[in-house]
Amino acid sequence: MRGRMNAALLVGGTLVALVVLAALLSFFWTPHDPTLVDAARKLRAPGDGNLLGADKFGRDTFSQLMVGARTTLYVGIVAVGIAAVLGVPLGMIAGMSPWGWLSELIMRVNDLVFAFPALLLAVMLGAVYGAGTLTAMIAIGVATVPAFARVARAATLQVMVTDYILAARAAGRRRTAIALRHVLPNIGSVLIVQASVSFAIAILAEAALSFLGFGTRPPTPSWGRMLQESQELLFSTPRLALWPGLAIALAVLGFNLLGDGLRDYLDPKLRRIRERTRRSERSGGPTEEGLRGASEER
Repeated sequence: MRGRMNAALLVGGTLVALVVLAALLSFFWTPHDPTLVDAARKLRAPGDGNLLGADKFGRDTFSQLMVGARTTLYVGIVAVGIAAVLGVPLGMIAGMSPWGWLSELIMRVNDLVFAFPALLLAVMLGAVYGAGTLTAMIAIGVATVPAFARVARAATLQVMVTDYILAARAAGRRRTAIALRHVLPNIGSVLIVQASVSFAIAILAEAALSFLGFGTRPPTPSWGRMLQESQELLFSTPRLALWPGLAIALAVLGFNLLGDGLRDYLDPKLRRIRERTRRSERSGGPTEEGLRGASEER
C-alpha cells in the first residue's frame, strides 16, 4: 500500500527529526554556553558536568553540537533553496522549449557550472567577499543548481509526452499555465527526493568548507570546525573528533535514507518492481508474476 512506512523512510525520518529537534531546542536551551571559554574545564571528561565532555578551550561539546545542528540546517535550507529556485525553472524551460538550441544552450551552461565544485566556488567567493556562512551557502547552492536542472528536465520530458499535456496544448493553454498547473505538480515528488539528497550533500560541503576555514566563522559553532580544532588532539583525545564526525555521518545518512524512502513512497511503480524483484530472489528465480509486472511497467 502507498501509505505503508518503509524502513528507509522510518530510519531516515527519525535521524532527521533528531537533528531538527536538537537545532530547534538550541534556540531556547543548551546545557552550557557553547561559546564560553573556561580554562578550568579544559578537556574535561564526559559526565563531570559536561555530558560529552569539553574541548581544548573548555567549551561544552554537547552544547556546540546542538548549535552546530542549527548552523548545518540553516546552510542546507538556504543552499538547497537557491539550487531549487534556479535549477528547477531552468530544467523545466529546457524540457518544454520548442527550440532545440535553447535546450542545448541551457544544458551546456549547466554542464559548465557542474564542472566547478562547491569548494572551488567557495574559495573564489571567499577571496572576493570574504569567507563566512553566506559564502558557503551561495557556493553550495550554485554548485547544486545543475543537479536540480537535470532532474527537472528529465522529469519534464516524461510529463510532456502524456495525454493530458497533449490535451492541454490542443485546448490552447499557454506554456506558462501548462508548466504551473500540469508539469510542476507532476514532477514535485522527484524534486522533493532530489532536495533531500542535495541536503545531505550540502551538510558534507558545509562541514568541509568549515574544516578548511571557508565556511562558518568562529565563534559560531560548526561541526566542520569542531573537527578541524580537534585534529591536533586526535590521538590523545579522540572523542573530540568522534562526536562531530558522528553527528555529520548520522545527519548525512538520515537525509540520504529519507530521500531513498521518499522515492519509494512517492513512486508506486518503483516500489512494486522492487517488491517483485525481492520475491523473485527469495524464490530462486524470476516468477511469472514478476515478469508480467515488469512488462506492464515498461
